[in-house]
Amino acid sequence: MVDSKDVASNPSTPATPGTPGAPLFGGYNVDKSVNGRRSAFNNCSCFSVNAWAMEEGSMRTTTCAFTSPAISLARKVGAEFIGTLIFIFAGAATGIVNQKTQGSLTILGLAASGGLAVMIVILSTGHISGAHLNPSVTIAFAALRHFPWKQVPMYIGAQVMASICAAFALKGIFHPFMGGGVTVPTGSYGQAFALEFIISFNLMFVITAVATDTRAVGELAGIAVGATIMLNVLIAGENSGASMNPVRTLGPAIAANNFQAIWVYLTAPILGALCGAGAYSAVKLPEVENQERPSIRSLRR
Repeated sequence: MVDSKDVASNPSTPATPGTPGAPLFGGYNVDKSVNGRRSAFNNCSCFSVNAWAMEEGSMRTTTCAFTSPAISLARKVGAEFIGTLIFIFAGAATGIVNQKTQGSLTILGLAASGGLAVMIVILSTGHISGAHLNPSVTIAFAALRHFPWKQVPMYIGAQVMASICAAFALKGIFHPFMGGGVTVPTGSYGQAFALEFIISFNLMFVITAVATDTRAVGELAGIAVGATIMLNVLIAGENSGASMNPVRTLGPAIAANNFQAIWVYLTAPILGALCGAGAYSAVKLPEVENQERPSIRSLRR
C-alpha cells in the first residue's frame, strides 16, 4: 500500500544563465533494468507520488521528467561564442545601417534590435551555456557563486573573440560605415559613465531575478532581459550608446580603430552589474525550508 501522504520532491534548482546542468524537475532517481539491460528510462527522474483513495485501495498517480545530460565545457564555450557573435553582429549592424541611411531606423529601431537579438539568443542557447553574452554578467554571477570562477576565463575569452570576429565581418561588409557600430559618448565622460553604470545595474538586477530565483518566472527570462535592454537603449542610447557590455564596445572599437572613452565601457558595466546582482540578492526573499510544494512544478530552463 502507498502512504497517503505526498512524497516531497526536491526543491527546484535554477538553470537559467550561470547555473548550467540543473534538472528540469526534482524527484527520485530511478534506475531500472529489463532482463539485465539498462532501460531507456534510466535517465528519467521519477516519481512524485500522490495517493488516491479508492473503495478497493489506493492508486498512485505519478509524474516523470527526463534529467538533462551533463554539458561539456567545450559545448558551453562554443554556444557562448556563437550567441555572442549573433548578438554583437546584430547590435552593431543596426547602428551601421542607421548611420548609412542617415538615421532612418531611429532610436526605437536600435532599441528593438538589441532587445530582440538578446531575446532570441537566450531562448536558443540559454539551456546550453546560460547565454551570458557579456563579461559583466559572467563576473557578477561568479562573484555571487552562481557560476564557477574556473570557467570565467573561457567564457570571457569566447565573448571577446566573438566580438572581434563579428566586428571585422561587419567592417568587410559595410566599409566605410563601421563608425556607426561603435559606442562612444556624445556628452561628457562622467555622464556616460553614470548612465552605463545605471543601465548595467538595471540589466543585472533583472537577470539575477529570472536566473537565480526559483520563484521568478524563469520561462520568460529571454523576454524579460530583452525588454530591459530595449528600455535601457531608449534611456541611454542617445548619450552613451547604451553598451552595457564591454565586448559590445571592444570589438567594434578595434575594427574601427576608435577607442574614445574605452575605459568607460570597460569599467562602468562591470561595476553596475556587480551592484545590480548584489542588490537583488539583498532583497531576495529567503528560501523556506521544508515548504510544501506541488508534485508538478512549472518548467524552468
